[in-house]
Amino acid sequence: MRQPTEVILTPRISEKGNRLATAHNQYLFDVAPDATKLEIRQAITALFGKKVLRVNTMRRAGKSRRSRRGEPGRTNHGKRAIITLAEGQKIELV
Repeated sequence: MRQPTEVILTPRISEKGNRLATAHNQYLFDVAPDATKLEIRQAITALFGKKVLRVNTMRRAGKSRRSRRGEPGRTNHGKRAIITLAEGQKIELV
């Protein structure tokens, strides 16, 4: 079994993330690309000690970009998770 810090990489602090946290008690995290929903649930419970009701995941494809010198490139691919916590539970990210 992997360490929780290997599964949960970083929290996503954004306008959408703040809106989800206040309105629906959901939190956004960047997770390892090969992490399963069960691993994500166990990692959140181990790191924050909160009860997770649901885990939704999404893969994000990297975008095509050009460098300053005009060379083509790509941003990184990634995987995100939306964590829904039980009623009355909260994670302080900032």
